[in-house]
Amino acid sequence: MLLRGLLSMFPGKTNPKDLGKALALSQIGLEMVVPIVLGFALDSYLGWLPWATVVGAVLGMILGLTHLVQLTKKDTTKNDEANKP
Repeated sequence: MLLRGLLSMFPGKTNPKDLGKALALSQIGLEMVVPIVLGFALDSYLGWLPWATVVGAVLGMILGLTHLVQLTKKDTTKNDEANKP
């Protein structure tokens, strides 16, 4: 139901795999931003400025880049298998 609603937002032919890739990339963006926001909120609440924000930024970069590398390897593996005779 949710997928049908998302697909209806895009006119014309929409490939569900392309939508899945777009959602995965937006998830990576959130994985990078959310730890920074949580670190800043923790800093504001506890008065630790800027340490929790710095830790959140480093953690967000590690999580986001790890997920991005996993997606890239997965996509590369699929392309390699498709190109084999």
